[in-house]
Amino acid sequence: MVRANGAVSLRELARVVQTSEVTVRRDVRALEAEGLLDRRHGGAVLPGGFTRESGFPQKSHLATAEKTAIADVAASLVEEGEAVVVGAGTTTQELARRLARVPGLTVVTNSLLVAQALAHANRVEVVMTGGTLRGSNYALVGSGAEQSLQGLRVSRAFLSGSGLTAERGLSTSNMLSASVDRALVQAAAEVVVLADHTKLGTDTMFQTVPTDVMTRLVTDEPPPHDDRAATELQALADQGVQITIAGAVPSGGTGDGMAGRRPRRESPLPVQRRGAHQLRTAGPLPDPQPGERERARVADLRRR
Repeated sequence: MVRANGAVSLRELARVVQTSEVTVRRDVRALEAEGLLDRRHGGAVLPGGFTRESGFPQKSHLATAEKTAIADVAASLVEEGEAVVVGAGTTTQELARRLARVPGLTVVTNSLLVAQALAHANRVEVVMTGGTLRGSNYALVGSGAEQSLQGLRVSRAFLSGSGLTAERGLSTSNMLSASVDRALVQAAAEVVVLADHTKLGTDTMFQTVPTDVMTRLVTDEPPPHDDRAATELQALADQGVQITIAGAVPSGGTGDGMAGRRPRRESPLPVQRRGAHQLRTAGPLPDPQPGERERARVADLRRR
């Protein structure tokens, strides 16, 4: 599966081979010892180290359910008539499909996949950057893309990447993509990072969004055994990043595109300033004591 897709999540692998994630993790560890793959948090990839970057076909098969849940929650942050920028990536492509339903929206993007997802939206205006096409992720990069973003100002930027740590923030494996992402960040009043749990604790070559610039992180809940991911979430919260965890619960219908699963909506909690613990779980009811619950949530994740 790794050879075919470039990457695979432990959850998906356990589902396909019908065994537990504990068994899968043990076998993946043995395969890594033989040099056949590299382990990543929540998954495995082909060997290659810091400089290797999977192409779109490979990334599209990794953590698909998690990306869908994250995209649903991220779309709920966007209001009618807003202007936003959306970067390249498989998670942002999922977001774009949902933004097609937001009337009066203006979306600035360097991603052909994001533009394609919005192409037939009746009341959404799509503004493409210039630049040179990077075929591996269908994104426009280079000086043309960066110059087209100069002087632009929007309410929010939605970005994804290859790795996320509390120490360096969001990062990617490609220098040209990183440079454009930094230009997208400069154009936005708020920066929302979309990253599934497999990217937590992973560090790649080129920094795109420093932690102190991140306004919010939308992610999924790490597996119970993933102590490092829980630790990264705690560290990000300690540095003032608002964290929303997109959970998935069973549902009888499939109209949301999740094959019977739908995300819990985010509770409308007040925005806190940097320096506070701000780990939050997307849920149907507002929390009367947000600070106490956030600390308990982080502690629970670390214990698990």
